[in-house]
Amino acid sequence: MAKSDYYEILGVSRDAEERKIKKAYKRLAMKFHPDRNPGNAEAEAKFKEIKEAYEVLTDTQKRAAYDQYGHAAFERGSMGSGSGKDFSDIFGDVFGDIFSGGRRQRSSRGADLRYNMELSLEEAVRGVTHEIRIPTLEECIFCQGTGARTGTSPMACPTCHGQGQVQIRQGFFAVQQTCPTCQGQGKIIKDPCTKCHGHGRVEKSKALLVKIPAGVDTGDRIRLTGEGEAGEHETTAGDLYVQVQVRKHLIFEREENNLYCEVPISFAMAALGGEIEVPTLDGRVKLKVPPETQTGKLFRILGKGVKSVRGGSKGDLLCRVAVETPVKLNERQKQLLRDLEESFSGQSGVQNSPRSKSFFDGVKKFFDDLTR
Repeated sequence: MAKSDYYEILGVSRDAEERKIKKAYKRLAMKFHPDRNPGNAEAEAKFKEIKEAYEVLTDTQKRAAYDQYGHAAFERGSMGSGSGKDFSDIFGDVFGDIFSGGRRQRSSRGADLRYNMELSLEEAVRGVTHEIRIPTLEECIFCQGTGARTGTSPMACPTCHGQGQVQIRQGFFAVQQTCPTCQGQGKIIKDPCTKCHGHGRVEKSKALLVKIPAGVDTGDRIRLTGEGEAGEHETTAGDLYVQVQVRKHLIFEREENNLYCEVPISFAMAALGGEIEVPTLDGRVKLKVPPETQTGKLFRILGKGVKSVRGGSKGDLLCRVAVETPVKLNERQKQLLRDLEESFSGQSGVQNSPRSKSFFDGVKKFFDDLTR
């Protein structure tokens, strides 16, 4: 399938200045951004197409090659090279420094930023929208990122004529080196903007609404494209990464899609059985405890865990029971326990505490073996 023309994608003329290209990109990127069109595959594909066009048309070398060869400039073995090299290889041959290894120093994209967001377990499981404020570098609104005072524009460097590099002949070789006048930018600013002092960016704190999808967990990252620092001199902004950290919960522990909780039960309920209420993130549910339940037994309640942000089925809630030893007994309660303990003595008590008998039989055998 043939690719659309990059100029037509952005809706600009073929002689459009970089500033016009950037404005067109911003307008279209806002319209088709995936965050504004959740689940819309067509909008996502359009956004990728817009971004690709922007990255080519704002790069002096790539734009020149595209104007001459079209999309073929970026295909392997193109421009009649016959060598199987891709476009980046060709640039490496043409513009690479033979001796010093120097390359043209273009302004890089803006830096990526990271924001640590702490969530409760409930927020992580159900999803939430939070407003955050981040300190960042944004495009100067007075010069629109050019670095030049309002009413003026950066000028093509008189030394390299806008190429960012100069050619120095060394014997039979012509060596490309970074232009010492513009430091590889290809432009110079004779009249800097008074607000950003020629940098094209200003320090600013901005507020963002971040939508956290349901099912995230500690270590997950959410990328907000283009919300990092603005690039220097109208280059692409970096991205913002929101790093998720889920706080420790008072009741539940999460392990993948399952939730765990410990439920204390009385000595009498453990022995005789009964019914208790246990908490879930959706409310309370009843749990039947069978007679003769031991400490540490796990009960599984299906579908009361977490559904991962990556999809799949919902996990379960696993309740681990802990038999609680009674405390602060009065004399009557103590006597009742003594009577109960006495009823376990003798041969009949073996049936009441089989694990105890097995343990002490093992201890006796251990010491008997030592004395032999």
